Amino acid sequence: MNEMILEIIDSYNEYLKEIPKGCESIINKAKSDAPLEALQLISQFTEGVDWLVQVNEKLATLGYQNPLYVKKIHEYLEEINKGLEIQDFLRVADIFEYEIKPYFERMAPYKISSN
Repeated sequence: MNEMILEIIDSYNEYLKEIPKGCESIINKAKSDAPLEALQLISQFTEGVDWLVQVNEKLATLGYQNPLYVKKIHEYLEEINKGLEIQDFLRVADIFEYEIKPYFERMAPYKISSN
């Protein structure tokens, strides 16, 4: 396996592992009196997930398959946007706590073969 691809897969796997912690931060900020901080974290989350999707799609074109259900992720993001539009931060926190965080906790990282 190409060294650059290994580095990208490693970065992908590391980021995937950190998402539940990020969700926890968003949940805590959204439930507290820190909506601006929650918004900033949600923006960072969205950018990070966008990066995951792009990397996943590019690796798939190179023959490295790892399911990432983009449609489901977009559904979550739409729900978050609906909550943000009406400034319902408890709803946003619930989406992260009961849907997004468990979803990413179940996501399998890329397997890196030793060959």
